[in-house]
Amino acid sequence: MPNSLVKNDIHITFHVKSAGVTVANGDMPRLFDYIGGIVRSLGGLSFIVGGVSDHVHILASIPPTIALSDFVRTVKSKSSKWIKEVSPRYSKFSWQEGYGAFSVSPTLLDKTYRYIANQEEHHRQRTFREEMEKFAKIYNIDNTDGYAFIQ
Repeated sequence: MPNSLVKNDIHITFHVKSAGVTVANGDMPRLFDYIGGIVRSLGGLSFIVGGVSDHVHILASIPPTIALSDFVRTVKSKSSKWIKEVSPRYSKFSWQEGYGAFSVSPTLLDKTYRYIANQEEHHRQRTFREEMEKFAKIYNIDNTDGYAFIQ
């Protein structure tokens, strides 16, 4: 888009649909790399993709030419299709319907990067639900319906 200055740095997170079908530790690095490739194929910049067996975090710069919801939908659908081809154990794998997306100021990119890089350590102390409740509070998002990103 000519004559536009846009910087959309976003922290995106989403959970597996069913806790019964999670990503094996050995498959997570490949999944994270694949998701980073999807981000780049959409014209985005992938700073880091990380997470644990039941959810993913993405720190990316989203291009101005695609709506955030379309961006996330594409990442989720393509990565879900890909992981089903990795192993029969993922035949019933799918991501949850919803997602979390939080803007990140340039001054907090490094902190957010470190947060995503340390997910395994972080989730020894906090569940995904607690993590999303904290984000809702920090970003002043009304969470009165109890939506916690878990189906």
